[in-house]
Amino acid sequence: QVQLVESGGGLVQPGGSLRLSCAASGGIFSETVMGWYRQAPGKQREPVASVTSGGSTNYADSVKGRFTVSRDNAKNTVYLQMNSLKPEDTAEYYCNARGFYYSVKGRTPLNAWGQGILVTVSS
Repeated sequence: QVQLVESGGGLVQPGGSLRLSCAASGGIFSETVMGWYRQAPGKQREPVASVTSGGSTNYADSVKGRFTVSRDNAKNTVYLQMNSLKPEDTAEYYCNARGFYYSVKGRTPLNAWGQGILVTVSS
């Protein structure tokens, strides 16, 4: 069973930085895109950033130039470095892994979510 465990959220002042981590377990994720979504109160969940196993990245326009997504394939971990945080970045952040993964059952489709972690940007 694939599990995604997030860490690193919390309260930060506007202009500050936070680093989120998401560790995946339960398989081999060589064909998995890993990334982050967020959901602010009263709003729909939206994509933030993603990274392939080869290192190709994609960002939402609202975070370009401020957030950096990266991945350590050896640790099955994806990171989101968030700089120059704004109050509008306040949200529950969710790790996502999609694509295919490998286990004893072979190559299996995947769309898994972490439990979510709260990021609050406020003075």
